[in-house]
Amino acid sequence: MKPVSPVVLALTLFACAAVAQNVPSVTAQPNTVYVGAEGKFESTPDTALIQFNISAQENSPRAAYDRAAQESEQVRQIMRTNGVDPKLAEIGFFSLQPVYDWKNPKRRVIGFRVSNSVSLKLKDFTKVGPIVQQLGAEEFNENVNLSYTLQDIDAAKLRAVEDAFQRARAEAAAVAKAGGRALGELSYASVDTVEPVRFLNAPMPRAAMAAQAQPVATPTEEFSAQKITVTARVSAVFSLK
Repeated sequence: MKPVSPVVLALTLFACAAVAQNVPSVTAQPNTVYVGAEGKFESTPDTALIQFNISAQENSPRAAYDRAAQESEQVRQIMRTNGVDPKLAEIGFFSLQPVYDWKNPKRRVIGFRVSNSVSLKLKDFTKVGPIVQQLGAEEFNENVNLSYTLQDIDAAKLRAVEDAFQRARAEAAAVAKAGGRALGELSYASVDTVEPVRFLNAPMPRAAMAAQAQPVATPTEEFSAQKITVTARVSAVFSLK
């Protein structure tokens, strides 16, 4: 028999140890079965999220502030016209910053810019189209983003967990039956849920938004909001009879 090189033997033992580390160890009691399953629940979004910016640039801070105030009043008027209380809008940030001439070596100040980030959540989807169109038609709006979210996420999580547990129990019952045993009671379970990442539509150019102000079908006409999927994973241990 050809002797095994110590180097080869050491590499073999190292590879075996690495494989053992990658495989998770599960401590199971006798007469039990351990299973893991994933479940999901798809829900129609219940909230539309409109995000946009109000910006103004003038020669002085006061002039920039006053212009931004006028633009904000235009936004409030758009909301009132569509039957939405302006108090529902939320401010993400407000900034007043100097604007520099970067072509000039001295970087002299050439103006001041006011930026205001606003978000609006709507439950009534019929108001989304008109508000998005009217906001996009305003010159001070740099972009308008529209996305759909699920505010009642907890209820969707519970439904996803129920689906995952039913799958886990079905798999455990199949294992028990294959082994000539009967599935007993649940002795342990762990749950992990994953919330969906909100999909944000790309901003539409202002020119395109202004064109939509004409009596034509909008790009999202007759389309449904994308459904939101919540996933859950259940790991469970059942006793065997």
